[in-house]
Amino acid sequence: MPIEKKFIDKFVNVTSKAALASSFFIGKKDKIAADKAAVDSMRSELNKINIQGEIVIGEGELDEAPMLYIGERVGNNKNGPEFDIAVDPLEGTNFVANNLPGALSVIAIAEKNNLFKAPETYMEKISTRVNDKNVIDLDFSVKQNISNLSDYLNKNPENLTACILNRPRHKEIIDELNKLKVNLKLITDGDVSGALLVAEKKYNVDIFLGIGGGPEGVLSAAALDSYNCNFQGRFLFKTDEDKIRAKKMGIDDLTKKYELNEIVTGDSIFCATGITSGDLVKGVEIQGDEFISETLVTHKSSGIKKVIKLKQNSK
Repeated sequence: MPIEKKFIDKFVNVTSKAALASSFFIGKKDKIAADKAAVDSMRSELNKINIQGEIVIGEGELDEAPMLYIGERVGNNKNGPEFDIAVDPLEGTNFVANNLPGALSVIAIAEKNNLFKAPETYMEKISTRVNDKNVIDLDFSVKQNISNLSDYLNKNPENLTACILNRPRHKEIIDELNKLKVNLKLITDGDVSGALLVAEKKYNVDIFLGIGGGPEGVLSAAALDSYNCNFQGRFLFKTDEDKIRAKKMGIDDLTKKYELNEIVTGDSIFCATGITSGDLVKGVEIQGDEFISETLVTHKSSGIKKVIKLKQNSK
């Protein structure tokens, strides 16, 4: 069953209010307070909606996070539709704390049992606009992926742009991309937005790759599904504790490469509201008792892929 379009406005409101709550901490050097404000607001707004929701991607486990933890039930209607919900109330805590571009409040919704329950661990991931088989693959080398992409797009490597988190763990990948003369877009945080930059040509990013958060990978996949993009992810489990937790969540093959259609199935809604202005959307702008927000919204079944600009009361 498709998710009714009426829920789009309701979930846009959820991320807009969370973005507003977090925006009061822009430049205050307190990422914990900024995150808590977004979490508290998002939880409050979710509990006003006539749904039966379960947080499947949240702010950690029950013993780590008092609100919006994995397994938490949200919504106010025992008879409403059942949804799996993935949240990242504040993606880019450092961006808000230090008044840097690109902070987002993010949510993805799918029908019950249609959204992957990802553990809090790292994920190797790759995304592109190219959806044909055997062009881009996690199992290929960086050189092979770039060569295939060059051939497919009929571009020289020096005319390609790759987005990657600027982390020491990516030194070898970055060195290889430099050797191949690929243009780099290095990001310091926010790998949901990084993965989404492949969605449309206007962002001028051809491939996103590297290791980032597993939960963020699921959120990215929910949006990229509506754009008919390619996404692959493989969880990386560093400790025995991570592996035990994954097994409890139903992950039997710890080395499995997941395709996009294994991460999110059926219909979905994705919303990402800007807190500070970035590539995807502008940040929150407060004007007296009102605030203006921009939210990137996708709804798979209706084909909606657009930025919604809202002016709301900030009180």
